[in-house]
Amino acid sequence: MGKFSIAILLCFLLVLVLLGQNQAFKTPISASQPQRQGNHATYGATQGSLRPQECAPRCTTRCSATAYKKPCLFFCQKCCAKCLCVPPGTYGNKQSCPCYNNWKTKRGGPKCP
Repeated sequence: MGKFSIAILLCFLLVLVLLGQNQAFKTPISASQPQRQGNHATYGATQGSLRPQECAPRCTTRCSATAYKKPCLFFCQKCCAKCLCVPPGTYGNKQSCPCYNNWKTKRGGPKCP
């Protein structure tokens, strides 16, 4: 993938994040909207349980303990956009999201942090 393609991808992700944040301020919480119940720690940790605009905060938490924040955030958000889940914690726990866990690089290593 060339530098131009990566720049376009990053711009697209930035727009998605900004739209998601903007939408959060415009949408009032009403009785007609479903409320999340139960354990909030498991929400988003199973495949397909997140909305695309929720990927950025989950990935920020996931990558908070690494020294390589930029690549961690980039790949975490890429994986989250595909799988719509991010494992809980800063490391491991990938079994809760098989898509996130099973996506591999060309060399066979894990693609998602």
